Amino acid sequence: MALLDVQNLSVNYGVINALKGISFHVDKGEIVALIGANGAGKTTTLHTLSGLLKPESGSIKYKDTELTRIPGHKIVSLGMAQVPEGRRVFADMTVLQNLKMGAYTRNDTDEFNKTLEMVYKRFPRLEERKNQLSGTLSGGEQQMLAMGRALMSHPDIILMDEPSMGLSPIFVNEIFSIIEDVNKDGVTVLLVEQNAKKALTVADRAYVLETGSIVKEGKASDLLNDESIRKAYLGE
Repeated sequence: MALLDVQNLSVNYGVINALKGISFHVDKGEIVALIGANGAGKTTTLHTLSGLLKPESGSIKYKDTELTRIPGHKIVSLGMAQVPEGRRVFADMTVLQNLKMGAYTRNDTDEFNKTLEMVYKRFPRLEERKNQLSGTLSGGEQQMLAMGRALMSHPDIILMDEPSMGLSPIFVNEIFSIIEDVNKDGVTVLLVEQNAKKALTVADRAYVLETGSIVKEGKASDLLNDESIRKAYLGE
């Protein structure tokens, strides 16, 4: 049974139909990628899943709970976290304060400390800079902080929105390696990424979005070798 099951999801921005009845699923333990051009509806999809946008129609079932009726601030406590596009760290707060914000739904001090230790082990640079203002970090370090902040909620699934955006090639490789490691540790990942080649390389399955509709889906390895995908999204 799918951990996340989306059926016939439609979202409007005023008169603009941003999502046109899309359906997809994410099974426990998978990395699933959503790829597509700018304006295809990728970020809109994630924002709707996490409760930041309300759908016009359709169903979002997560662990058999219908999310469309649940406020966004309560969805995190169900085990879903989002790493937003552009990192969105709290620039005037320290690294540690940002990480504490990620754990705002958790009240157990011992569990908080264990999770913080795990995040520091995953991201040693965050521990080195724990008292540094987050706005002074590099782009790659801010991306690590955004991912660490999401992990502080101890999620079962992470929604990642364009994690490689604006990063140097070295940091891009590092971030994707971390995504794979996080997944190996048992966290399911729904990945929105404009770097289609990188996304398809780490994903198990993928869906292709075009102007609010899913036009292709399948194993990531198959899509990576699909001639039409290679021409449209891989620049080959």
